Amino acid sequence: MSAIAYPEKNKLPAGILALAVHAAFFALLYLGVNWHIEPPQGMVVEMWESLPEPKVVPARIAPPPVEQPEPAMPVVPPKLVEPERPVLPPKADIQLREKKKPKVKPVEVKKPPPPTKKPVEIKKPVPQKIPEVPKVDLKALAEQQALAEQRVQAELKARAEQNAQAELARTRAAQAGALGKLMDEYIGKIRGKIRSNIVMPLNVPDNAEAKFDVTLLPGGEVLNVKLVKPSGNAAWDSAVERGILKAHILPLPPDVALFNKFRELHLTFKPEK
Repeated sequence: MSAIAYPEKNKLPAGILALAVHAAFFALLYLGVNWHIEPPQGMVVEMWESLPEPKVVPARIAPPPVEQPEPAMPVVPPKLVEPERPVLPPKADIQLREKKKPKVKPVEVKKPPPPTKKPVEIKKPVPQKIPEVPKVDLKALAEQQALAEQRVQAELKARAEQNAQAELARTRAAQAGALGKLMDEYIGKIRGKIRSNIVMPLNVPDNAEAKFDVTLLPGGEVLNVKLVKPSGNAAWDSAVERGILKAHILPLPPDVALFNKFRELHLTFKPEK
């Protein structure tokens, strides 16, 4: 058996199509690969002194829920229920009809006799006596009030006078106390000045006491010296008199009105050891 070769009609177009597919595949491989090799880039590091504060995102406040009104219930009018009527058995109804009502005799009721009407006595109102109002003597009342006011005024005046007299007495007592204190002060000064001028004699007993009346002039100058009561020791009496005269001008208070208190002085002197 011999092989017979038959020519193929579509062999050429199939070969061209295969070459085109392979060419497209190699082109995609070549173009899809990056042949340019770039050097690696350096790393950049940033230094922070402190971490930044995180941003606070305000929370969203949900709106309050809206209360939905409850659906209104339909109002159902109540049904009127008629009361049930009792159903009587037929026998009972027949028996009630058969029974006859007994005859009741009317009872005669005796009416009481009508009461006799008595005439009502109408009492006449007794007129009440109006109490008599005593008459007021206005003149006598005014006189009594005037006398009461006079008594009050007299009492107030008497109390004021008593208070004034008490105040005057207190003032005089205070003045007398101040005057007595002032007189004691200046009499002590007068005694001191006279004693500074006394020359003490010898052999003077301790109980020797000489009293003198001294008259002064307004300036304090000694006008007169008089021995009223001798001490029993002539030397002591003479020494005191010479001391008074030697003092010549005695100290007096600056108030001239008080000079009358110091015009006549009654002085007593005892020896001091």
